[in-house]
Amino acid sequence: MRKIGILAIVGVLALFFTGCGGGSSGPTTVFIQALSVQSADGDIGFTFPGTYTVFQADVTKNVLYGLDSGGTEFRAFLDFPLDGSTGGGVVPLGATIVSAYIDVYVNYVSFSSSVPTLVDLVPFPITGLTSVDYDSPPLLTRSPFDILRSDINRFVRIDVTSLMSEAQRRGSIDLQLRFLLDFVPGASGLVELDDDLADRAPLLTVEYR
Repeated sequence: MRKIGILAIVGVLALFFTGCGGGSSGPTTVFIQALSVQSADGDIGFTFPGTYTVFQADVTKNVLYGLDSGGTEFRAFLDFPLDGSTGGGVVPLGATIVSAYIDVYVNYVSFSSSVPTLVDLVPFPITGLTSVDYDSPPLLTRSPFDILRSDINRFVRIDVTSLMSEAQRRGSIDLQLRFLLDFVPGASGLVELDDDLADRAPLLTVEYR
């Protein structure tokens, strides 16, 4: 279940669990949560042959990815601080990542009942997206998955353990993700993710030890 009630107040939830059994203690694992930073989040639309349009989420209150009816392709960007700088949880450098996932709220899915999706680990400036970020080389891409029309008006949980582990290996102080359409044969569709109120904003949960 999404633990957003506490985050809406303090922006972080850290739960400590110590394994036990047979009178001995196992490794301690820590769970932290952090909301994405609306002022850094956004999307970029590309219209052939060379027009880029940048939208910041603190203005639009959402992010888009996929193809619209006019042929513009959008890519969405989410920034999750890992150093507690915005009140979220801290993942110390040198920690071992056990698992990581994000919860995103799907406002709508248009032009297709199923939208094949890729998520890249990709650096981008927190001071504002530029056209260069649209197609910058990813550091790592997780396996593709689909966002469905049946996901509208609900949260979707996306495993990003591999991306979080790579960010940690690189010593990153943010987990920065880019959502884009996976151009498999017949791919289409446009997805809007909510990036407004705290109870619907993108949320990262990390377990580490």
